[in-house]
Amino acid sequence: MKERVQKVLDGLDSLFPDAHCELEHRSNYEMAVAVVLSAQTTDASVNRVTPALFERYPDIPSLAAADLKDIEQLIASLGLYRNKAKAIRGMAQGMHEHFHDTVPDTMEDLVSLPGVGRKCANVILAECYGIPALAVDTHVERISKRLGLAYKNDTVLKVEEKLRKKIPQERWIITHHQMIFFGRYLCHARNPECLKCPFQEICREKNRPALNKTEE
Repeated sequence: MKERVQKVLDGLDSLFPDAHCELEHRSNYEMAVAVVLSAQTTDASVNRVTPALFERYPDIPSLAAADLKDIEQLIASLGLYRNKAKAIRGMAQGMHEHFHDTVPDTMEDLVSLPGVGRKCANVILAECYGIPALAVDTHVERISKRLGLAYKNDTVLKVEEKLRKKIPQERWIITHHQMIFFGRYLCHARNPECLKCPFQEICREKNRPALNKTEE
């Protein structure tokens, strides 16, 4: 397994040495809002709505006091926009009431906020505070399972636990971004570009007979 992990890390370094967060933001507040909005939609879609949203609501207190219908109108092009409007306003209200208008810097405090699950909290910890964290979104989950770093039936939490054990802590943040880039630009959920992939020898999707034999 160590050899497999190193092959994956080396390959990702070669493919995407400059992988980074593509959510546009200028502050911890903007990052937190953007990552909640990014659930089940693309970063590009989020980046199209956040400029107007942040112009209207430039900080935590203003978003906490916002009219829900107004938020909905500003983010209406996003999927699940009504739920997301409630989530970001609720998150802002929680930060305003319990954290002195700041974005918390611990997992426990972050997940206590409306709309913030473990994945979002990990992104916030990494991007806002540089705290080693490994968020598992749909891309990271898919890549981990295809490349034999986790089993097909593993939960998202189990995938995160396995990655945290197998990948050096100092690599968590960059590897998270690299796996997202790999999933976003090459190893798509449908029609992956296998001919451009350096991991064909270890890919479970490419080598289905090895599915039940892969070393954990």
